[in-house]
Amino acid sequence: MSNGADIIKDYISELSRIQNWMIAIKSSNLDVYNSMHDRYLELKVTLTSLGVNLAEIDKIKE
Repeated sequence: MSNGADIIKDYISELSRIQNWMIAIKSSNLDVYNSMHDRYLELKVTLTSLGVNLAEIDKIKE
């Protein structure tokens, strides 16, 4: 069973990956970008609710 630290670590890794993909694809496929944006928001809400400060790791800054 995962503990809180493992969940936070996994979600931060996923947030980083999805942000990199979003930055790479934004100009070429808006539909895919918007789909990724939904997941990006879910991750941000979850991490914020867990007390993670996203100021330094949020590359999208929306």
